[in-house]
Amino acid sequence: MKLACRCGQVEGRIDPRRVHARASCYCRDCRAFARWLGSAGLLDSAGGTDILAMAPDALQITRGFEKVACMSLGQRGLLRWYASCCRTPLGNVPRDPKLYYLGVPVPAIAAPADAVEAAFGPRGRIAVNAGSAIVPVASPRLAGIIGTLRIAVGVIAARLRGRRNMLLFDADGLPLREPLVLDRAQREALSADS
Repeated sequence: MKLACRCGQVEGRIDPRRVHARASCYCRDCRAFARWLGSAGLLDSAGGTDILAMAPDALQITRGFEKVACMSLGQRGLLRWYASCCRTPLGNVPRDPKLYYLGVPVPAIAAPADAVEAAFGPRGRIAVNAGSAIVPVASPRLAGIIGTLRIAVGVIAARLRGRRNMLLFDADGLPLREPLVLDRAQREALSADS
């Protein structure tokens, strides 16, 4: 399945077989990142971001890697990758490359909505951090538990096998791009829910 930024300078592909789950994340940090990017359509009406949780090796950047940039909402926050050309979100990874996880925002998938739904299920079926939503969200509890377990099993199995996230990190475990780290005032301005 093709991945592309809005202006087409960054392209890649994901292997749907390596996707653990499709989830909507309602955490304040995902909302702040979407606001920082300044693009409409990244958040649903409750402030959630549509994410594909996957193994990092499921993604390949095939064109425009020089346009891939990194930011973080704090010194210990997730590394949030985006296309610097048009500020399309591309993925979120933990700072520790031993945590074998990548969250790819669905807006980066260059496929029709029905194809995404057929491959990964409907948006909003699994809600993560639902307590932080702007308005209450309904999500079947069992779907959330199963989705969370699928993600956890994927991360734990990779850890036991000694796999490392080498997609966006160098051999020393450092991010391939120096992240722009926001200060407290910048974070607070982006985190204000209105």
